[in-house]
Amino acid sequence: MQRPKIVFFGSDSIVLPTLDFLISPDSPVELAAIVSQPDRPHGRGQKCLPNDVSAWALAHNVELRRSEKLSPEDTAWLAQKNPRLCLVMAYGHLLKNDLLAVPPLGFLNLHASLLPAYRGASPILGAVADGLNETGVSLMRIVPQMDAGDVCGVEKIKIETGYTVEDLRPKLARACVPLLERMLPLVLAQKAVFTPQDSSKVSYTRKISKDDGLLDFNQPAELLARRVRALSPWPACCVEVDGARVKIYEATAIMEAHKALPGTILHAGQCGLQVATAQGILNLTQLQRPGGKRLCAADFLNGFPIQIGRILQSVPLCPLVSPTPFPRKKPTVSFDKTPMP
Repeated sequence: MQRPKIVFFGSDSIVLPTLDFLISPDSPVELAAIVSQPDRPHGRGQKCLPNDVSAWALAHNVELRRSEKLSPEDTAWLAQKNPRLCLVMAYGHLLKNDLLAVPPLGFLNLHASLLPAYRGASPILGAVADGLNETGVSLMRIVPQMDAGDVCGVEKIKIETGYTVEDLRPKLARACVPLLERMLPLVLAQKAVFTPQDSSKVSYTRKISKDDGLLDFNQPAELLARRVRALSPWPACCVEVDGARVKIYEATAIMEAHKALPGTILHAGQCGLQVATAQGILNLTQLQRPGGKRLCAADFLNGFPIQIGRILQSVPLCPLVSPTPFPRKKPTVSFDKTPMP
């Protein structure tokens, strides 16, 4: 029996395990085509290269369509493909109603959170920044309101102590497969139960910028350690030392009392670069100077000494998660360029 056709919309490497499943013998569908974003300049040479999803499609001889902005021509193309269903994950463009109306079973989205929590652009980062011990992937209908569609299934995963976003992404990528194994046959048979999201439990995330890495030592050490893990490896938290932004890739919270001003360097050595915060000590254990390599604190300090007693500047944190949608434009923050003590 011929399997029903689907078209997949995605642009990020997190979807690759899903694509592998969709072309496997165990898949209940035929992957007819992939829609992704156009090639972008990469690296120092700014050579235009395909994203990971486009590269996968080319390598597996799956029809690939790349559009800068979805247009009526894309809607007509999708209608010609005649998919029974469309799947979306980490695509990066809004889908208009005329496109959503093409497949008889609609569009379903794989969202990397346990909805209704962490709607929006950065759900994995939000879960790490908030110190959750559990997250997952939700399969939901796409509706005009952001990530607000009814949910038909979830796959939960544990967040281990000390996990960064870099650690968590592969687990969430793999979690999509058992979720689709369970739910796609039910969706195709129109037997899946779609449950409305609880509006009282909604939270939102947003797109991240480099300035989100600036730290405020007037906050507790544990909160800052979670933020370091959430923003590692990109954009990476940072502190400014003599005009250079020093990136922080690993940090832990030491819950010890002190009387120093927030931002004061308390220790710099084999154990790390230890900074006083409003509550506890933030121990920076992996650092990188501009143009340098990521190094453990001891090796970093050998080539870039930072004096004990120095006070690092604090910059107010912009929230990463909110109970209400974020405004389109995030407030900008920057370092004060006056010399530090």
